[in-house]
Amino acid sequence: MSTLSVISVIDDDASVRTATNNLLSSHGYQVHTFASAVDFLKSARLGDSSCIVADVQMPLMSGLDLLQHMRTLGNHAPFVFITAFPDDSVRARALKAGAICFLAKPFAGPVLINCIENALNRPRGAGN
Repeated sequence: MSTLSVISVIDDDASVRTATNNLLSSHGYQVHTFASAVDFLKSARLGDSSCIVADVQMPLMSGLDLLQHMRTLGNHAPFVFITAFPDDSVRARALKAGAICFLAKPFAGPVLINCIENALNRPRGAGN
């Protein structure tokens, strides 16, 4: 994939951030990691993220809250959610809110790459 695709990874677990960063970087993506949704919102990457990979359950602001906040800001970057606590009702809410994928941890690297490629190939704002 193009090195112009900027993927923001937001997860409160440092080991998940590191592993996801390594995986995505090895596939040619430019990756920025954040320990919280608040850190991401304060960053310079808010407007240039091609896709956002976010944990569902994080302190202060959940991944779902982040998605809703981004949409209110007019930002339609695609979201891929990852979670250690897969729940059908949360999955349904995430997909209804416009998430491209909802993956349970641990997820297979090729599955995440496929989700990101699908997200990047969708027209901006499609399904959101």
